[in-house]
Amino acid sequence: MSAWLIGTVQGLREETPSARTLHLDVPGWMGNEAGQHLDVRLTAEDGYQAARSYSVSTAGSGQMLEISVDQLENGEVSPYLVHGLSAGDKVEVRGPLGRWFVWRPTQTEPIQLIGGGSGVAPLRAMLRAHEMAGSTAPMRLLYSVRSPRAAFYRDEFARLATSGSVRIDYVYTREAPPDWPMPPGRLSKEQVAVLTIPPDKTPTVYVCGPTSFVETVADWLVELGHDPANIRTERFGGK
Repeated sequence: MSAWLIGTVQGLREETPSARTLHLDVPGWMGNEAGQHLDVRLTAEDGYQAARSYSVSTAGSGQMLEISVDQLENGEVSPYLVHGLSAGDKVEVRGPLGRWFVWRPTQTEPIQLIGGGSGVAPLRAMLRAHEMAGSTAPMRLLYSVRSPRAAFYRDEFARLATSGSVRIDYVYTREAPPDWPMPPGRLSKEQVAVLTIPPDKTPTVYVCGPTSFVETVADWLVELGHDPANIRTERFGGK
């Protein structure tokens, strides 16, 4: 297990009313692949410690990284990371962790990303790495989110979509923008069939979100004809 490192908060950006992205400078961090995660540990004045895992929403070498944190009700760690930190504060991190749920520029097969809520964070790292590498491998994102206000990385995703390098589709579950072509509602198997790369193209599919979302979508993908060996999943939910 890697050692705990001390990171300094260089900046903070609001993503949604309940989430923000932390820009961290972590001396000793050797970089990470797109899709990896890290542990964050907080220590109270009385010595009590709490640690949670968060996806790294950036990728590459060097000691700068970002994580995006959504506050969870009754959470121990996420409320402080979202509302308690200021620029210059210190946090302990350990990683990078995980070698399965990663995208590498050497991959040439089509890539389908499917994210639910804040589970889009590691998929954003893959989209960024894909762009930075100048990859020509087809890549698409299907993003299921409650409402436009709850969507992470809105401006960045809009830029990527208009650049033509990737395709990004949204499904809004509770509130859709005006004149949106689909009414709000939970993601369905039929939408997954229409809005993702078909199984005969043999894509690698990355699915990240709450456990129930991930399990349901993974089952649908298999039912639609995708090879289970080509489906990679990652669940989130630390407090």
